Amino acid sequence: MGGTEGKEALARLRRDAEAVFRAAVRRVDPYEAVKRFVRREGHRLLLGEEPGTAGELDLDGFQRVFVVGGGKATAPMARALEELAGDRITEGRINVKYGFAETLERTGIVEADHPVPDRSGVEGTRAIMELLARAGEGDLVISLISGGGSALLPQPAGRIRLEEKQAVTRRLLECGASIDEINAVRKHISGSKGGQMARAAAPAVTVNLMLSDVVGDRMDVIASGPFVPDASTFQEAWRILERYGLAPDLPDAVREHLEEGRDGRMPDTPKAGDPAFERVTNLVIGSNIQALERAAQEAESLGYVPLILSSMIEGETRDVAKVHAAVGREMLKTGRPLAPPACVISGGETTVTIRGKGKGGRNQEFGLAAALELAGLDARIAVLSGGTDGNDGPTDAAGAVVDPMTVERGRASGLDAEAHLDDNDAYTFFSATGDLLMTGPTRTNVMDVRLILVR
Repeated sequence: MGGTEGKEALARLRRDAEAVFRAAVRRVDPYEAVKRFVRREGHRLLLGEEPGTAGELDLDGFQRVFVVGGGKATAPMARALEELAGDRITEGRINVKYGFAETLERTGIVEADHPVPDRSGVEGTRAIMELLARAGEGDLVISLISGGGSALLPQPAGRIRLEEKQAVTRRLLECGASIDEINAVRKHISGSKGGQMARAAAPAVTVNLMLSDVVGDRMDVIASGPFVPDASTFQEAWRILERYGLAPDLPDAVREHLEEGRDGRMPDTPKAGDPAFERVTNLVIGSNIQALERAAQEAESLGYVPLILSSMIEGETRDVAKVHAAVGREMLKTGRPLAPPACVISGGETTVTIRGKGKGGRNQEFGLAAALELAGLDARIAVLSGGTDGNDGPTDAAGAVVDPMTVERGRASGLDAEAHLDDNDAYTFFSATGDLLMTGPTRTNVMDVRLILVR
């Protein structure tokens, strides 16, 4: 694409893509999600998008009210809850990612590491479990859970040490396992996940408000379901480790713990029907599809015909990127599934199998793989992939925005796009081309948003 007109058209596409993405993220603001789902009338909390449709809580009927939680979005969720019920909250404790904290009046915050747990997360989780153990039959526990909670609420089970749990977590993140598979293992080497917080809180009444970051909004997978009956088993966790070739190299304490559970010599995590869940209510208050719906509205306001493909897309990131790029090329050539100007939108969470030693995340990897497919097109098309939390992998970028000139911009800087993709080093490449999507921490997390814009 050449000429001033072409450059201006491409710049507009990129601006529009970012505007659509930011609108999607605003829709799933965790503070607003709680305020939409919880209303206060006198001494009652009414639950549901339509007040009371998901139940109500008579605050005068409880001796004490405890607030607990963990995840990237938990601090603004707690701020909203304090505004609603602050005068009735007895004590609160939550764990958040470093840099995601806020000043709260009644809820203590511990900052911890993500995606690999650290000592701070362990200490914060211990304090939460101790608080839950103090809750009695006349008390209310309100739990606030969001994406990232699996890493931020770590309590190594049995004789497992933090360092051993960290090693297993790293291997799972690098092998290409899905979030469902990763969390099935994490539940079974932890004392706080897979319904075990519900067991600790019983017999108190518990209301668990969740911001979903998993495909299909499976409650038992969101943050590894600390208050939700666990559908996975020790046997399943062991099969996952075998499937990815991780079983032979497990730390001894992890192996012994999982084998003991697999062979029935240790009780499994609590399942549906367990008495621990008799007084627990689990509710999803925000999800990826809400972000996609808002993206479609914003795209339409900017003059594009929107189409939401799916909020449930999974798979190897590079393969998903090729499919999205093919959809963009088809729109340019035949006007299918939409004739330009159009915006195709998708969500979900892909996985990256780490083979190189570079820096990046799944959204940047998606962008670089898509850029290679778009290279050389003399067309007005832009592709964006961004994590709604604002942090893609261990980087300060949310993702990337690419176009047909991205690969050429890299070449002009002496960079080979294919080599950087092979080394899982998209961040370095996009730092040079100016294609990084930078939002800063958004304090929310409902998986990813991907956009294909064509004019």
